[in-house]
Amino acid sequence: MKKHIFASLLIITILITSSCSQAPKKYEGSFLFLFNTVTEIVAYTKNEDEFKELANFIRDELEIYHQLYDKYNSYDGINNIKTINDNAGIEPVKVDSKIIDLLKYSIKGYEISKGTVNIGMGSVLEMWHDYRTEGINDPTNAKLPPMDLLKEANNHTNLDNLIIDEAKSTVFLQDKDMSLDVGAIAKGYATEQVTKAAIDRGYTNLLLSIGGNVRAIGGKGKENAPWNVGIRNPDKDSDQYSLFTLALKDLSLVSSGDYERYYTVEGKEYHHIIDPDTLMPANYFSAVSIICQDSGMADTLSTAIYNMPYDQGIALIESLEDTEALWVFHDGSMKFSKGFEALVKK
Repeated sequence: MKKHIFASLLIITILITSSCSQAPKKYEGSFLFLFNTVTEIVAYTKNEDEFKELANFIRDELEIYHQLYDKYNSYDGINNIKTINDNAGIEPVKVDSKIIDLLKYSIKGYEISKGTVNIGMGSVLEMWHDYRTEGINDPTNAKLPPMDLLKEANNHTNLDNLIIDEAKSTVFLQDKDMSLDVGAIAKGYATEQVTKAAIDRGYTNLLLSIGGNVRAIGGKGKENAPWNVGIRNPDKDSDQYSLFTLALKDLSLVSSGDYERYYTVEGKEYHHIIDPDTLMPANYFSAVSIICQDSGMADTLSTAIYNMPYDQGIALIESLEDTEALWVFHDGSMKFSKGFEALVKK
């Protein structure tokens, strides 16, 4: 049944047909729903059947992570992030190792990001999510979450209360009012894990985009040329959709900005990236982008530097190997790390 349903969702286009019948051809496919976004695949394969196998493989792998990392929905026979949250302060939950791996990775991300990316902030982020949803549904009565309630929720974000028992494969939130939200990391982390699985399966030339989390594997065509990937302009009123086109091989690109998931209160827009220091939407930049190999780390770092002043962000990026970044300020000006320009398509 799943295969049949997916076949109705997968849209495949032959983009380029090589003059040599033995040469790989370029195909593009897309499907909806997983991680609440659009997944797009561009790949060079021998024929359409091989591309369909690749696309179905990526879809099936991604669905596993989507269900495990979901904090809003339950699935039969699966203990996921929602299950952990529902049992906060009650009992440990036995989980798949993919959840434990993500949580350990997220703790590392918390340390690298100097605390600006905290999966323990679920109680705060859920409050913002609820007010944003109500504001979108009823714009006339849109409101901000009261600061006293946000501060109270923030008392329940300490990662020391996240207890991981690898031997028993369990996770327990000691604080009954604590809630996990892996949204700043999970999509990028899942993208990277699916990428590794595709490489292990023998796929070497493809471009994967999961809601804008882009992962380039190898190059394109028989020339093995870099993939051309644009960085979106955060200015919604501009006729220029992309700020730059990057030439990427075996690299990830992840951007964070104020142009998606926002609502308006009294004429002012409030986006979804919440600064853990102020408990309000971060206001340093219009958008930031990260380029590095690991899509999970790119996802983490894009939120991290969005939530910190430029001086702190550039210091963090320059301390990491093979990592580049772009900052777009509210006035349209831009700054970037030392190696960023070398990735821009000439």
